[in-house]
Amino acid sequence: MQNSLGIIEPKYFTFAEPPDKLLLESGQKCGPITLAYETYGELNSDKSNVVLIVHALSGNAHAAGFHPEDKDPGWWDSMIGPGRAFDTKKYFVICSNVVGGCKGSTGPSSINPETNKPYGLDFPIITIGDMVNAQKYLIDHLGIERLLCVVGGSMGGMQVLQWVASYPYMVRCAIPIATTLKHSPQQIAFDEVGRQAIMADPDWREGNYYDQGQPEKGLAVARMIGHITYMSDKSMEEKFSRRLKEKNFSFEFKTDFEVEGYLRYRGDTFVKRFDANSYLYITKAMDYFDLSGDKMLQKGKPVETRFLVLAFQSDWLYPAYQSQEIVRQLKMRRVEATYCEIKSTYGHDAFLLEIEEETHLIKHFLDKTFRGYNILREL
Repeated sequence: MQNSLGIIEPKYFTFAEPPDKLLLESGQKCGPITLAYETYGELNSDKSNVVLIVHALSGNAHAAGFHPEDKDPGWWDSMIGPGRAFDTKKYFVICSNVVGGCKGSTGPSSINPETNKPYGLDFPIITIGDMVNAQKYLIDHLGIERLLCVVGGSMGGMQVLQWVASYPYMVRCAIPIATTLKHSPQQIAFDEVGRQAIMADPDWREGNYYDQGQPEKGLAVARMIGHITYMSDKSMEEKFSRRLKEKNFSFEFKTDFEVEGYLRYRGDTFVKRFDANSYLYITKAMDYFDLSGDKMLQKGKPVETRFLVLAFQSDWLYPAYQSQEIVRQLKMRRVEATYCEIKSTYGHDAFLLEIEEETHLIKHFLDKTFRGYNILREL
């Protein structure tokens, strides 16, 4: 594939070895913790070209390139690589799987060293702040003192905002995409329905299902619910309308409509790559997230981070008014912030699909930030 990064090898970093476990926001401690991560491009001599990409709910560290066993590239491959939005000829790009995840990072499916069994619900509740604090350990391990940019969509956008809240001196620019300062009651409600679908499955077994197999039906339903919210009414009409899979109705409880078959397919494929308990933990972390008011930008502390806030007109899961509220909070503190609302019919999924428009905006914004830094360094 043109401009592809080719085969990428995942990397792993372990920290918080007992007795120096990581203190979580809940007051509990967790350790040891392993983070799976990938890097793309080359770190420059003064380590000033680092872009940290943070993923959404079902994402992972594999953002670009190919793994030998996979036919599909990383989840944001079209944005990362030579000449792309995150140009690996210019930037050193990092993406890690969040703590609580199930793609190489420590989470509820990991082995608890105290029992030699999977944690299950013995894994402590984690927050977006805990995810970012764990990423900070990785960044320190790589010897990086400051990030050129932190960027991500959806839950990734929450992590972007949390990075600025927790480590404002480390972030030169931030790009939160299709995200919010806090979940609305509606957003919490969708997450709770998904969690209840998982926990209502008899195969969930109070989270102790690893010897028998995970609650596939419940997790599939949770994913189906979620996927509906990622699309828009118009995109579903264009993609499916009321088209039937066969010529006539079956007059049975089968997948008569193409949209039904699509959702079942999405659910069935999701259970093969994601852990049900991780779904519970990560959605709970999203619901707990709240940087509204003065929580993101503390009064009396200067914020030099530049912001590019992106939203999509058809996104009803994270509607544009929530991104506008982020910008309003930034402007009130006189933080440099640019807001762009992209016309799209794709709904919330637009941040993964509107590549051309995002590339144009991000390339310009990143280049201006990087050139500005180099000019200041030369003075």
